[in-house]
Amino acid sequence: MPYTIKPESKKQRRRKTPSFKKLTKPVNDFMPNISPLKARGNKPLQMTFEDQLNSLIYFHLEEHSSGRHLLQALKEDDFARNEIAPQEGIEKSSFFEAINTRGLEQLLEVFEALYPNATRILPRKYRNLGDLVSIDGSLIDAVLSMTWADYREGAKKAKVHVGFDLNHSIPSQIFLTAGKADERPWAHKILAPGQTGVLDRYYQCHKNFDLWQTEGKHFVCRIKAGTKKTCIRPLEVKPDHFIFYDAIVLLGTPGVNQTEKEVRVIAYRIGSKEYWIATDRFDLSAEQIAAIYKLRWNIEIFFAWWKRHLKVYHLMARSWYGLMVQILAGLITYLLLAIYCHEQYQEKVSIKRVRELRIKIQNEARTMELTDLKKQKRTHNQYSISAKT
Repeated sequence: MPYTIKPESKKQRRRKTPSFKKLTKPVNDFMPNISPLKARGNKPLQMTFEDQLNSLIYFHLEEHSSGRHLLQALKEDDFARNEIAPQEGIEKSSFFEAINTRGLEQLLEVFEALYPNATRILPRKYRNLGDLVSIDGSLIDAVLSMTWADYREGAKKAKVHVGFDLNHSIPSQIFLTAGKADERPWAHKILAPGQTGVLDRYYQCHKNFDLWQTEGKHFVCRIKAGTKKTCIRPLEVKPDHFIFYDAIVLLGTPGVNQTEKEVRVIAYRIGSKEYWIATDRFDLSAEQIAAIYKLRWNIEIFFAWWKRHLKVYHLMARSWYGLMVQILAGLITYLLLAIYCHEQYQEKVSIKRVRELRIKIQNEARTMELTDLKKQKRTHNQYSISAKT
């Protein structure tokens, strides 16, 4: 049976705690420019877009394990009930209907406005290496009822395709597909002219290497060691150096899959492991190209942190629409945390600072509640004295 979340006092809600206000300020500043959320038919909305966004940020910030867990918190937790829950309450069925059918357009607008804002606030690293974007995919465990999330027989998975801004250590783009979808076409969508895509060897595609050079897109991509290389011009390699190969080549088999445009290939050895890297960054040294590829690991660190500490992959919705809403809200929460940690501590996002933020919000909520109770008591005493006189 659906329950309704009803805040105890309408006057008390919307009094945001200082820390939660600081966290959400970047999105609140441009909220008036976001397209309004419209009700379907004559039935009024039970949840505004601001309510929806705040609820989803709270979901990720507090590591809730499910939508039901979030709803219970919105009903029973004083802070969540007074500051996050919709003013008139929200039925469980209405909440999940909203997540699965409304707000995606607005969340995209928020993300597209928040990302460039974050790049202006956060420090930029690796300026001498260019505009670096690591591209990779990550699987999300699904359930059998998610018929759109094809993976293999007897298993369902969805997949997010993410562009990760290595200069600012934040996500920049995202697409959501079925788990079995090929990742390579999405790399082309994520990479923009002037950027350098940093990719693992799964993304090796000689047609793309030609196409990207034509479109002014750059790449640093690991390739299979056995890839056929037709050497056009060897480049100098220092003796006894960790880089043991550097040349301008055509990649692939002639008449089959050979590149039309020249590609630079370097190879280096770390311990007993060899890495072969293809690139069109002829302007960089071999050492710089190796350093760029090493930065690719940052997107793996992001995925691991994002999953573990913001519970992004704990399903709240089963439709493609609802899951995209949840994932986008997770990205927005991460961007807000990145801005908050930099402005407050001049640091990158860390679970230590996120935990501190959670505790501060709860402490501030208790202090505000205690202050309200004292004011009510003083007012009551004043009325009592007036009545006696």
